[in-house]
Amino acid sequence: MRFLLSAAFALLLVLSLPIRAMASDTVRGGQIFNTNCAACHAGGGNIVKSERTLRQADLEAFLPNYVTGHETGIVAQVTYGRNAMPAFLDVLSENEIADVAAYVEDQASHGWS
Repeated sequence: MRFLLSAAFALLLVLSLPIRAMASDTVRGGQIFNTNCAACHAGGGNIVKSERTLRQADLEAFLPNYVTGHETGIVAQVTYGRNAMPAFLDVLSENEIADVAAYVEDQASHGWS
């Protein structure tokens, strides 16, 4: 019985590893944001369209799908671009885009302070 419990625990541990490895990294997202996004979006602002910032209220008002899936909406915007924002599909990997989305969501939820 003890062996069975140990085996079950080991299996659960192994199965949980890929999930943790895929979790978004807000620190890395911040670094990627500073390199690729901050020129237009420093401090959560927007130098092209000042009313469309990365603040929570503006993301809710202007970003499709943001209300139903915060990071999903941000990922779509970063991946495919829209209006004046370029697409980053060929610039950043899926993981990098997910990290940027996690960073933007984290900052937006804290008022970019």
